[in-house]
Amino acid sequence: MSQTRHKARRLATQALYTWQMAGQSLTDIETEYCLDHDMKKIDGDYFHELLHKVPAYLDELDGHLVPLLDRSIDEVDGVERAILRLGCYELAHRLDVPYRVVINESIKLAKTFGADQSHKYINGILDGVAKKLRTAEINATGKNKPKNKPADK
Repeated sequence: MSQTRHKARRLATQALYTWQMAGQSLTDIETEYCLDHDMKKIDGDYFHELLHKVPAYLDELDGHLVPLLDRSIDEVDGVERAILRLGCYELAHRLDVPYRVVINESIKLAKTFGADQSHKYINGILDGVAKKLRTAEINATGKNKPKNKPADK
C-alpha cells in the first residue's frame, strides 16, 4: 500500500467532510488543505482527484449507496458519509485499485475518524457496493468460491 496514497485518502476524507458541512468551494478547501499539510508526503494528484471527483459524481455514488443504507444518506454521520462516498468512488471509477484495498482503506479511515463501531458499518456497505460493481474481480479472486477440501485417504 502506498503511504502517500493512504495519506491522500485521509486528507480527502477530511476535506470532503469540510465540503459537506461547510459548503465551501472545493478550490478554497483544496488550497487551505495544501497550505496546512506537507504535500511532499501525500499523493497530491490523488487527493485532488478524490476531492473534485467525489462531488462531481455525487448522484451516481449516492445511487449505489442508498439502496444499502439503513437510513437516508443525509442521516448518515458526516464522517461516515464522506468515507462511504470516497470508497464508492474508488470502487466505481478506480478499477486499478483492488476492491479489497478500497474496503480496507475505508475501514482504516473509519477507525481513525469515525464513531466507535463505524468501521463495521462502512465495511458492510462497501462490501455490498463491491459485489455490485466489482463482481468479476471478486469472482476472479475466489472470495466466494468454496475452499478445496482435502481428499479422503
